[in-house]
Amino acid sequence: MPQTDHLVTDCSKCAALCCLALAFDKGEDFAFDKNPGEPCRNLSGHSCKIHDRLAQEGFPGCVAYDCLGAGNRVVQEVFGGQTWQTDPRLTRLMMEAFSGMREVHKRIDLLRAAATAPLEPGDDQTRREFLARLEQHRWSGPELNDFEVGLALEIDIFFHGIRNHLPDDFSDAF
Repeated sequence: MPQTDHLVTDCSKCAALCCLALAFDKGEDFAFDKNPGEPCRNLSGHSCKIHDRLAQEGFPGCVAYDCLGAGNRVVQEVFGGQTWQTDPRLTRLMMEAFSGMREVHKRIDLLRAAATAPLEPGDDQTRREFLARLEQHRWSGPELNDFEVGLALEIDIFFHGIRNHLPDDFSDAF
């Protein structure tokens, strides 16, 4: 059985977490301001009312955004299909988990990309071990809350140590 690619976004398995949790400012990419935790006014259920014309309506930032599958993974894996929309008590917890999972998926993406760098064998082994830990782990909300001060920091320190083997634009990511 093939392993699921956690970095594939499937909005049909999400609960519009990006439309809830993320903030944006009116400007070139967004037609109005939105605070974090405030559902987007274009949201209807867990679908965007203007999804088929986002760019034309002033939301090219939404078109360009990709959570790398963090939203669908939070809803399906961490919350077992429950959503903030049907149980408002989950709103804060889901937003926090979404933030943490975005960081997990960012590190998965970076660790995968680092496979193309000319790493020493020991560094490549460390990279593969970190990647396996992130991809094979079934995350809980509390673990995601602790991720940035634990494992993410270890991975960032690892990247700092191998930065001379990475392309210049890579260092902007961590």
